[in-house]
Amino acid sequence: MNLDRMVLAFAGLMVLASVALTLLYSQWWLLLTAFVGLNLLQASFTRFCPAAMIFRALGAKAGNAFQ
Repeated sequence: MNLDRMVLAFAGLMVLASVALTLLYSQWWLLLTAFVGLNLLQASFTRFCPAAMIFRALGAKAGNAFQ
């Protein structure tokens, strides 16, 4: 799995976790969904993604988006 797919999988996991936590505990967990969405949006323009930096440090091979 390359870096791009790891970032997308992590973002999807965070959104699903946020929805589950919202249904189980509090609507404030929707802020996590908003944070993930804003981070994906800014990463598409700036190519700066903290998750990509962490996955790269863990040894993930670069894909096309975060080179």
